[in-house]
Amino acid sequence: MCGILGVVAQAPVNQLLYDGLQVLQHRGQDAAGIVTSSGKTFHMHKGSGLVRDVFRTRNMRSLQGNAGIAHVRYPTAGSASCLAEAQPFYVNSPFGIVLAHNGNLTNAEALKVDMFRRDLRHINTNSDSEVLLNVLAHELAQRTDGYQLNLDAVFGAIAAVHRRVRGAYAVVAMIAGYGLIAFRDPNGIRPLVIGTCENQQGKTDYMLASESVALDCSGFTLLRDVQPGEGIFISFDGDFHARSCAAEARHAPCLFEYVYFARPDSVIDGASVYQARTLMGEKLAEKIRRVLPELDIDVVMPIPDTSRPSALQLANHLGLSYREGFIKNRYIGRTFIMPGQAVRKKSVRQKLNPLPYEFKDRNVLLVDDSIVRGTTSKEIVQMARDAGAKKVYFASAAPAVRFPNVYGIDMPTRAELLATGRTEEEIATEIGADAVIYQDLAALQQAVTTVNPSLRFFETSCFDGKYITGDIDDAYLDAIEADRLYKQGNKDEGEGEQMIDLNLNVAEQNLI
Repeated sequence: MCGILGVVAQAPVNQLLYDGLQVLQHRGQDAAGIVTSSGKTFHMHKGSGLVRDVFRTRNMRSLQGNAGIAHVRYPTAGSASCLAEAQPFYVNSPFGIVLAHNGNLTNAEALKVDMFRRDLRHINTNSDSEVLLNVLAHELAQRTDGYQLNLDAVFGAIAAVHRRVRGAYAVVAMIAGYGLIAFRDPNGIRPLVIGTCENQQGKTDYMLASESVALDCSGFTLLRDVQPGEGIFISFDGDFHARSCAAEARHAPCLFEYVYFARPDSVIDGASVYQARTLMGEKLAEKIRRVLPELDIDVVMPIPDTSRPSALQLANHLGLSYREGFIKNRYIGRTFIMPGQAVRKKSVRQKLNPLPYEFKDRNVLLVDDSIVRGTTSKEIVQMARDAGAKKVYFASAAPAVRFPNVYGIDMPTRAELLATGRTEEEIATEIGADAVIYQDLAALQQAVTTVNPSLRFFETSCFDGKYITGDIDDAYLDAIEADRLYKQGNKDEGEGEQMIDLNLNVAEQNLI
């Protein structure tokens, strides 16, 4: 899961891109990058770490121009954590293209072979985003008449990308000397919104972002979502063009965005994330009343911050007290997107600290957005008991996560998922809780569709094992799990560090 931004304006955009990345920091903490365009020249700076650590005043001064794209990265599916895979990526032909991508390609390996044998293009990293960039560049080159680029070539190239590429992808890119393009996969799995702002010259500035909150905080007004399979082209002069580029498109956004990833103040695909989460709390309260009415609950507590709307609404519907039992250290990263079980486990007690007087001699219902690996949940339950709770119940605003997600969320192996092959009673035993309550999938879907009734389909593979792209089977899952274990083994033995160093050297030579 990553965050992307694109801006075309009539004034310098470096500060807009930086501020937007800060707002999208929750979508990725591994690396950050910005590319701006002035004339036919790209200016790039990217690095590992948080946005505030990657960019200094000298870097911002060098990012000149009135258009740009930006990216915050969260590595998925066993990918390396290194500068070589920080985005945006650059390719020099045709014209010069930079690209930033949120999602995950399910046929990246086949495309790499195709790139090498047919398209004669070299892929320098293990990133599927670099693969996507080269597919786009090749398709543009095939449609270029000499040195000129027209709208038919741009939208034709995007249509060809949709035909060749499988998986989830929301993309912003720039073509040197021409403009900014954006597109979204034909299922609309990953979010991408468009915002506008009237500038001092009376013209319209445009911003594209993974979440509407980036628009709000930058003074832009949400115009609409990029539609599944749609292509967008905005010239550097500010001319806006849009065209449907997929033969078959179906709107099926990732349901997990509403559960966990997106900020509550965002609106994604016409649905307020905050409203959806409050309705998740209502649905969960209804299930507890229906299935476990015998639970003797004294107080409801959220696991900060994502679950607060759900926990508060659940407490209201059950007529129970709502209390804050954990204080969060806001300078620790989100544990779900931290690579490695050991790092994740260590960070939990650094991240959350219980208030003993809220737990002492009480039966506590803890509410979290989801239970994925269970490492965090187990630590939290133990903290509640250590703080004096008599009984600890654990409720998840999402259904049980039993299947890997291959569309950009780091839950790739079935063995890592706590709910795989376990009953709710066994899960409760595993995390040390007196009872575990999961949201029903139908109820979760209804919570979002109540906010926006036009949403009828969702990508729900991590809950039900149904992969919307139709190209995922047990053999595919076995392969990615084996690859992850292989990479982890090499890293543990130190072999991976040498490869990272080599990639860093190459990346530094390729900086613009």
